[in-house]
Amino acid sequence: MLAPTLPGHAGGAGLPEELDGEALLALVEGVLDDAGFDRVHIAGHSLGGYVALRLAERGRAESVVALAPAGGWAAGDRSWVEVVEHQRELQAALVPLAPHAESFVATPEGRRMVTEIVVESYEHIPAELLVHQLVGAARCAAAPMVELALREGWSLDAEAVDCPVRVVWGARDRVLPWPAAAARYREEWLPDADWVVLDGVGHAPQLDAPLETAELIAGFTR
Repeated sequence: MLAPTLPGHAGGAGLPEELDGEALLALVEGVLDDAGFDRVHIAGHSLGGYVALRLAERGRAESVVALAPAGGWAAGDRSWVEVVEHQRELQAALVPLAPHAESFVATPEGRRMVTEIVVESYEHIPAELLVHQLVGAARCAAAPMVELALREGWSLDAEAVDCPVRVVWGARDRVLPWPAAAARYREEWLPDADWVVLDGVGHAPQLDAPLETAELIAGFTR
């Protein structure tokens, strides 16, 4: 099992000065190559879900479970621009909070504040995990990743995806709202995928409903 951090994210590889979509995918493929993996079962969330599908396009996946993958807005729907710009603003706002993360999540109100965008249920999430996530988000190289999305947009050669795909989406996703943010996947790219919509779940099913999400991943890869 391998749990790589995406390039540009805290703990992941640094981003090259000349960043484009192919370079980003090559960095992730390099992690697979270094670990001795050729084709693998891949699970990814949000941007990681999009990257997982692009890796499948490149023949690196035995199967994909994509949790609310980015990039699925309908052709001509430019609402995604506001979404990615908002991500840059959120990340910048987290930077001054990171040194105080432990104090911030020490109260129920603080834990709700740092989770309300991504999950519906937060009480079961350990405070130390929220600290880890807040600090990690503050250390992301958000600006170049946002610029990459604005410059290149989103694409998928769905005909090249030759493995089973399951897409899991929270019906109460506030970051990539269902079903609008999934339109192109559902109608054009992956209409025959195994689609699972979770009621009462937000943008991060793995946090909102960890056991159910784990079963959805493990059951599909089996």
